Amino acid sequence: MDSLITAAARALKSGDPLGALKRIALRDDAAALALRGIAMAQLGEFAKARVLLRRAARSFGPTERVECARCVTAEAEVALASRDLQWPTHALDEARRTFGALGDHDNRLHAALLQIRRLLLLGRVTEASDALDELDFRATPAMLTARGELVAFEIALRHGHAAPARAALARARAAADRSGIDPLRAEVERGEATLALPVARLIAGGEERPLVLAEVETVLASQHLIVDACRRTARSERREVRLARRPVLFSLLRCLAEAWPGEATREILCERAFGARRLNESHRARLRVEVGRLRKELRSLADIRAAPGGFALVRKSGEVLVLAPPIESPDASVLALMADGEAWSTSALALALASSQRTVQRALSDLEASGSVRALGRGRARRWLSAPVGGFATTLLLPALPGIR
Repeated sequence: MDSLITAAARALKSGDPLGALKRIALRDDAAALALRGIAMAQLGEFAKARVLLRRAARSFGPTERVECARCVTAEAEVALASRDLQWPTHALDEARRTFGALGDHDNRLHAALLQIRRLLLLGRVTEASDALDELDFRATPAMLTARGELVAFEIALRHGHAAPARAALARARAAADRSGIDPLRAEVERGEATLALPVARLIAGGEERPLVLAEVETVLASQHLIVDACRRTARSERREVRLARRPVLFSLLRCLAEAWPGEATREILCERAFGARRLNESHRARLRVEVGRLRKELRSLADIRAAPGGFALVRKSGEVLVLAPPIESPDASVLALMADGEAWSTSALALALASSQRTVQRALSDLEASGSVRALGRGRARRWLSAPVGGFATTLLLPALPGIR
């Protein structure tokens, strides 16, 4: 490898893409094409980066397996950064096997981290956590250690565990300082800012207040009955009832919890659960049926008793608290995904939300009308952008596959 290629690679490793391009911008050999592609990716020119990386992969000979695998891994990272979640992952699996067979531990670890980050974007948090536990970060460069700890930080956030998140962030800070790479330090600083932002609202006794992640964890560990509107569950200590797939029952439960220790009237319950503005006998009959179903689901946590004007939650000990999202919006999950400031396609959003593309298009149309998002491009090239949501963290708004924690 000649001196210009070596100097360009060192510049890229230190986070200086312009310095790398000054040395190789006019060269078209395979190594230079690969480095140019990485430099363009660091500058945010993802489309040009992918073209250059594919040209580089074709230019390398059949004996240069590691170099080809590195180009595939770099393209996978560009696809992830540009939120192309439909990029063929089997190519990255093959590159990871090549690195393992040829003893390139660092690039094998880097490819594994890319796979884990993709799982997180798709809401497969448990799978991502299991995959991270299998990785060995001993004797790895500080840059890779920092990236691994940042992934561990995000997993802890998605699980709602403040102490592990804080510990992972501290390790990431130390590794980023050792690497001397400014973008890594900036990523750690963004994580530190996230921990200090409210992630939910606590509603109790008709009043509400914001909570940071550590406070949310304390509330969930208490002996009180917690109606978690972020994940649509009811829990008390280690017992939990999941109602994410039963929206009517959860609407009734939340209405009863917000009225505790008093009663929720039949009119309010029917309006919240059924959208009924005028109560009739049909609504009353349906309400009795749904309350009976909810009573059966909650039998290990609380009881529901009829009152003169409606129904009331009854607890033998402890209070009833509602943990609500920082914002109440039917499109909150879409906003949470787009809060990273990246450009998303409707197909990528649909894949990450486990929803239909048409449902996502309707949500984006409503958000565009309210000025929350904006579109770039047309047709298949159209991408959607949103400014980062300020004032609170979107941790508990991020989607997760049903039943996966």
